[in-house]
Amino acid sequence: MRLARALDADADVTLIDLKEVFFHRVASLRASVDEQWTYAPFIPYDSLLANGRVVHDKAVGIATAERQVLLATGRRVPYDVLVIATGADYQEPARFTGNTVGEAAVSFHGHQRRVAAARSVLVIGGGPSGVELTAEVRRVNPGATVTLAHSGADLLSHSGNGRMARQARDWLEQHDVRVLVNTLVSSAGVALRDQTGAPLGADVVFWTTGTTPNTLWLRLAGLGAWLDGSGHVKVDTHLRVLGQRDVFAIGDVNDVSEAKLSPTAVAQGEAAAHNIRTFLGRGKHGSNPRPYKPAPVRIFSVPFGPEGGTTLLPALRRDVVVLGNKATSVLKSKNLAIPAMHRLLGRSTA
Repeated sequence: MRLARALDADADVTLIDLKEVFFHRVASLRASVDEQWTYAPFIPYDSLLANGRVVHDKAVGIATAERQVLLATGRRVPYDVLVIATGADYQEPARFTGNTVGEAAVSFHGHQRRVAAARSVLVIGGGPSGVELTAEVRRVNPGATVTLAHSGADLLSHSGNGRMARQARDWLEQHDVRVLVNTLVSSAGVALRDQTGAPLGADVVFWTTGTTPNTLWLRLAGLGAWLDGSGHVKVDTHLRVLGQRDVFAIGDVNDVSEAKLSPTAVAQGEAAAHNIRTFLGRGKHGSNPRPYKPAPVRIFSVPFGPEGGTTLLPALRRDVVVLGNKATSVLKSKNLAIPAMHRLLGRSTA
């Protein structure tokens, strides 16, 4: 989104997306348990581009010699520069199920009903999504037995910050969530068990154990050489696909070694926009392409419902500052960045 809007005045921009709206995944976990938030993640594209266009279709291939993107409908879209920003696929309920808002909303309503009626809920995976979803489940169903099982020794282990881990665990346990660490859950037939063979069951089970880059379409199109072993698109320091001068890859889909967070996506979008302007000869004052520099630490918030959460904040002259419930509520938890996303897509009101 940031890149498309940044280039709208400098180039003829075409955005290809099978979905009819932008899916603000940050709001998806709350939408999956809270009926009032069902439609919050869906933001129309109608104000995104003043000069370009949005094409609702599915990319199925790239003809690099002809500089064309092949679509499922048979259409071919020409390009001077192509940007692959197909992101990553998340596990239920943090995904856009179906192709329309109506179909995705039906999926959210289904999760809401199941959580509301559950006597017990098990969330597997204690990263940011697992912690956030567990807190949301507890908020909407205070009477259920809620368990969070995590394979590591600490929650939010990828954050590398012990204070964030302690804040998350303290909040969950204070709200009667059973937290199981060092617990590897596997599926044995239809039953869930930990590494000792002890059964772990619940009326409702959610897996939040990672994401998969949306690059299968590239492999099926014969472009598997563009991918690394984990399925991410290999890029150079300018965010170009290795070996391709006119194809870039940004966001969750590429192999840049840094946390895949919203601030990272924004930074990569802005960096790619600068390098594309330079490639097209539309940079200011003879500007040169700039290498993208991954950030070792970016601002990182994990909500515990609308009123709580923990935030890691980079700070000058020290490694990081960790903020608690009140600050995180203001920064993210209360509105989940929805107003900011509406502004990013050119909409004046959320």
